[in-house]
Amino acid sequence: MFLQIENFLTPDEVQTLTGIARQAPFHDGRRSNPHNTTKNNLIADPNEPLGQQASQLALAAFHRSQEARNFVYPQRVALPQLTVYRAGMNYGAHVDAAFLPLGQPPLRSDVSCTIFVSDPSTYEGGELIAYFGSEELRIKGKPGSAVFYPSTFVHQVSPVISGERLVVITFIESQIPDQMQRHILYTLNEVRALEGLKMDWRNLTQMDYAIGNLHRLWAR
Repeated sequence: MFLQIENFLTPDEVQTLTGIARQAPFHDGRRSNPHNTTKNNLIADPNEPLGQQASQLALAAFHRSQEARNFVYPQRVALPQLTVYRAGMNYGAHVDAAFLPLGQPPLRSDVSCTIFVSDPSTYEGGELIAYFGSEELRIKGKPGSAVFYPSTFVHQVSPVISGERLVVITFIESQIPDQMQRHILYTLNEVRALEGLKMDWRNLTQMDYAIGNLHRLWAR
Protein backbone atom coordinates (compact mmCIF):
# COMPACT_ATOMS: atom_id res chain seq x y z
CA MET A 1 0.00 0.00 0.00
CA PHE A 2 3.08 2.26 0.40
CA LEU A 3 5.57 3.07 -2.34
CA GLN A 4 8.88 4.76 -1.62
CA ILE A 5 10.90 6.03 -4.60
CA GLU A 6 14.52 7.05 -4.23
CA ASN A 7 15.77 9.83 -6.53
CA PHE A 8 12.25 10.96 -7.42
CA LEU A 9 13.84 14.40 -7.78
CA THR A 10 17.26 14.98 -9.26
CA PRO A 11 19.98 16.61 -7.09
CA ASP A 12 19.64 19.78 -9.19
CA GLU A 13 15.88 19.86 -8.52
CA VAL A 14 16.47 19.43 -4.79
CA GLN A 15 18.93 22.32 -4.91
CA THR A 16 16.45 24.46 -6.85
CA LEU A 17 13.64 23.80 -4.36
CA THR A 18 15.98 24.57 -1.46
CA GLY A 19 16.85 27.89 -3.09
CA ILE A 20 13.19 28.70 -3.73
CA ALA A 21 12.38 28.03 -0.07
CA ARG A 22 14.92 30.67 0.98
CA GLN A 23 13.20 33.37 -1.08
CA ALA A 24 9.54 32.40 -1.51
CA PRO A 25 6.81 33.98 0.64
CA PHE A 26 5.05 31.41 2.84
CA HIS A 27 1.67 31.60 4.52
CA ASP A 28 -0.02 29.69 7.33
CA GLY A 29 -0.87 26.17 6.18
CA ARG A 30 -4.21 26.38 7.97
CA ARG A 31 -5.47 28.71 5.24
CA SER A 32 -6.31 25.63 3.16
CA ASN A 33 -8.06 23.95 6.10
CA PRO A 34 -8.88 26.50 8.82
CA HIS A 35 -10.90 24.02 10.88
CA ASN A 36 -8.00 21.59 11.35
CA THR A 37 -6.43 22.60 14.66
CA THR A 38 -3.72 19.90 14.36
CA LYS A 39 -2.09 21.56 11.34
CA ASN A 40 0.92 23.76 12.09
CA ASN A 41 3.10 24.38 9.04
CA LEU A 42 3.82 26.94 6.32
CA ILE A 43 3.04 26.63 2.61
CA ALA A 44 4.66 28.58 -0.23
CA ASP A 45 2.15 31.03 -1.67
CA PRO A 46 0.79 29.34 -4.84
CA ASN A 47 -0.09 32.75 -6.32
CA GLU A 48 3.54 33.90 -6.29
CA PRO A 49 6.00 33.01 -9.12
CA LEU A 50 8.40 31.13 -6.82
CA GLY A 51 5.62 29.02 -5.34
CA GLN A 52 4.36 28.27 -8.84
CA GLN A 53 7.86 27.30 -9.97
CA ALA A 54 8.18 24.84 -7.09
CA SER A 55 4.78 23.33 -7.88
CA GLN A 56 5.55 22.86 -11.58
CA LEU A 57 8.95 21.32 -10.84
CA ALA A 58 7.40 18.69 -8.57
CA LEU A 59 4.53 18.05 -10.99
CA ALA A 60 6.99 17.44 -13.84
CA ALA A 61 8.86 14.92 -11.67
CA PHE A 62 5.61 13.04 -11.07
CA HIS A 63 4.71 12.95 -14.76
CA ARG A 64 8.10 11.52 -15.73
CA SER A 65 8.06 8.82 -13.02
CA GLN A 66 6.59 5.70 -14.57
CA GLU A 67 7.01 3.90 -11.24
CA ALA A 68 4.77 6.45 -9.50
CA ARG A 69 2.17 6.42 -12.29
CA ASN A 70 2.06 2.61 -12.28
CA PHE A 71 1.37 2.66 -8.55
CA VAL A 72 -1.33 5.34 -8.36
CA TYR A 73 -3.11 5.09 -11.76
CA PRO A 74 -3.50 8.89 -11.83
CA GLN A 75 -6.62 10.56 -13.13
CA ARG A 76 -6.02 14.02 -11.65
CA VAL A 77 -3.15 15.42 -9.59
CA ALA A 78 -3.46 18.36 -7.22
CA LEU A 79 -0.91 21.11 -7.76
CA PRO A 80 1.99 20.21 -5.43
CA GLN A 81 2.74 22.58 -2.56
CA LEU A 82 6.16 23.43 -1.14
CA THR A 83 5.74 23.09 2.63
CA VAL A 84 8.04 23.88 5.53
CA TYR A 85 8.02 22.81 9.18
CA ARG A 86 10.23 24.86 11.48
CA ALA A 87 11.14 24.16 15.09
CA GLY A 88 7.97 23.60 17.12
CA MET A 89 5.78 22.87 14.09
CA ASN A 90 3.94 19.60 13.44
CA TYR A 91 0.81 18.11 11.89
CA GLY A 92 -1.17 16.03 14.37
CA ALA A 93 -2.83 12.70 13.61
CA HIS A 94 -5.35 13.11 10.80
CA VAL A 95 -6.86 11.63 7.67
CA ASP A 96 -6.53 13.72 4.52
CA ALA A 97 -9.70 15.38 3.25
CA ALA A 98 -11.79 13.13 1.02
CA PHE A 99 -12.38 15.85 -1.58
CA LEU A 100 -10.37 18.96 -2.42
CA PRO A 101 -12.12 22.00 -3.96
CA LEU A 102 -9.91 22.05 -7.04
CA GLY A 103 -12.26 22.53 -9.98
CA GLN A 104 -15.48 20.77 -10.87
CA PRO A 105 -16.01 18.16 -9.80
CA PRO A 106 -13.80 18.43 -6.67
CA LEU A 107 -10.68 16.27 -6.71
CA ARG A 108 -11.09 13.05 -4.71
CA SER A 109 -7.91 12.35 -2.72
CA ASP A 110 -7.17 8.64 -3.09
CA VAL A 111 -3.38 8.75 -2.74
CA SER A 112 -1.24 11.23 -0.82
CA CYS A 113 2.39 11.98 -1.64
CA THR A 114 5.24 13.51 0.34
CA ILE A 115 8.42 14.48 -1.52
CA PHE A 116 11.37 15.04 0.81
CA VAL A 117 13.69 17.98 0.12
CA SER A 118 15.66 18.60 3.34
CA ASP A 119 18.53 16.34 4.33
CA PRO A 120 17.21 14.40 7.36
CA SER A 121 20.47 15.03 9.19
CA THR A 122 19.70 18.77 9.23
CA TYR A 123 16.56 18.55 11.36
CA GLU A 124 15.47 16.63 14.44
CA GLY A 125 11.98 15.15 14.65
CA GLY A 126 9.58 15.70 11.75
CA GLU A 127 9.02 12.04 10.88
CA LEU A 128 6.02 11.11 8.75
CA ILE A 129 4.17 8.55 10.88
CA ALA A 130 1.46 6.27 9.44
CA TYR A 131 -0.68 4.10 11.68
CA PHE A 132 -1.75 0.50 11.00
CA GLY A 133 -3.93 -0.51 13.93
CA SER A 134 -1.54 -0.77 16.88
CA GLU A 135 1.53 -0.53 14.62
CA GLU A 136 3.17 2.55 13.13
CA LEU A 137 5.56 3.25 10.26
CA ARG A 138 8.01 6.15 10.59
CA ILE A 139 9.50 7.68 7.43
CA LYS A 140 12.18 10.34 7.20
CA GLY A 141 13.24 10.30 3.57
CA LYS A 142 16.47 11.32 1.91
CA PRO A 143 16.54 14.49 -0.22
CA GLY A 144 14.73 13.85 -3.51
CA SER A 145 12.90 10.72 -2.35
CA ALA A 146 9.11 10.39 -2.34
CA VAL A 147 6.54 8.27 -0.56
CA PHE A 148 3.02 7.49 -1.82
CA TYR A 149 0.34 6.18 0.56
CA PRO A 150 -3.46 5.91 0.75
CA SER A 151 -5.10 9.18 1.78
CA THR A 152 -7.46 7.11 3.96
CA PHE A 153 -4.69 6.15 6.42
CA VAL A 154 -4.31 7.96 9.74
CA HIS A 155 -0.94 9.71 9.71
CA GLN A 156 0.89 12.66 11.19
CA VAL A 157 4.11 14.67 11.10
CA SER A 158 5.87 14.55 14.45
CA PRO A 159 7.03 17.86 15.96
CA VAL A 160 10.21 19.32 14.53
CA ILE A 161 12.55 19.83 17.46
CA SER A 162 15.30 21.69 15.63
CA GLY A 163 16.22 22.60 12.08
CA GLU A 164 13.78 22.83 9.19
CA ARG A 165 11.79 20.12 7.41
CA LEU A 166 11.18 21.05 3.78
CA VAL A 167 8.85 18.83 1.72
CA VAL A 168 6.48 19.00 -1.22
CA ILE A 169 3.02 17.49 -0.81
CA THR A 170 0.33 16.56 -3.32
CA PHE A 171 -2.80 14.44 -3.65
CA ILE A 172 -3.87 12.18 -6.48
CA GLU A 173 -7.29 11.11 -7.69
CA SER A 174 -6.82 7.59 -9.02
CA GLN A 175 -8.62 5.84 -11.86
CA ILE A 176 -8.97 2.98 -9.34
CA PRO A 177 -10.53 4.44 -6.16
CA ASP A 178 -10.43 1.19 -4.17
CA GLN A 179 -6.96 0.85 -2.64
CA MET A 180 -7.04 -2.96 -2.55
CA GLN A 181 -8.04 -3.19 -6.21
CA ARG A 182 -5.35 -0.64 -7.07
CA HIS A 183 -2.74 -2.65 -5.17
CA ILE A 184 -3.78 -5.90 -6.89
CA LEU A 185 -3.35 -4.29 -10.32
CA TYR A 186 0.01 -2.82 -9.31
CA THR A 187 1.18 -6.26 -8.08
CA LEU A 188 0.06 -8.02 -11.26
CA ASN A 189 1.88 -5.44 -13.38
CA GLU A 190 5.03 -5.88 -11.28
CA VAL A 191 4.89 -9.67 -11.81
CA ARG A 192 4.41 -9.14 -15.53
CA ALA A 193 7.39 -6.79 -15.70
CA LEU A 194 9.63 -9.18 -13.76
CA GLU A 195 8.51 -12.50 -15.22
CA GLY A 196 6.95 -11.64 -18.58
CA LEU A 197 9.99 -12.44 -20.69
CA LYS A 198 10.20 -15.92 -19.12
CA MET A 199 6.54 -16.79 -19.67
CA ASP A 200 5.05 -18.78 -22.51
CA TRP A 201 3.29 -16.32 -24.83
CA ARG A 202 -0.08 -17.96 -24.11
CA ASN A 203 0.30 -17.39 -20.36
CA LEU A 204 1.56 -13.86 -20.92
CA THR A 205 -1.45 -13.12 -23.12
CA GLN A 206 -3.77 -14.48 -20.42
CA MET A 207 -2.10 -12.24 -17.84
CA ASP A 208 -2.50 -9.22 -20.13
CA TYR A 209 -6.16 -10.18 -20.57
CA ALA A 210 -6.68 -10.28 -16.79
CA ILE A 211 -4.82 -7.02 -16.12
CA GLY A 212 -6.53 -5.09 -18.91
CA ASN A 213 -10.02 -6.22 -18.05
CA LEU A 214 -9.62 -5.72 -14.30
CA HIS A 215 -8.48 -2.18 -15.11
CA ARG A 216 -11.63 -1.64 -17.21
CA LEU A 217 -13.84 -3.19 -14.55
CA TRP A 218 -12.46 -1.19 -11.63
CA ALA A 219 -11.81 2.19 -13.27
CA ARG A 220 -14.11 5.05 -12.28
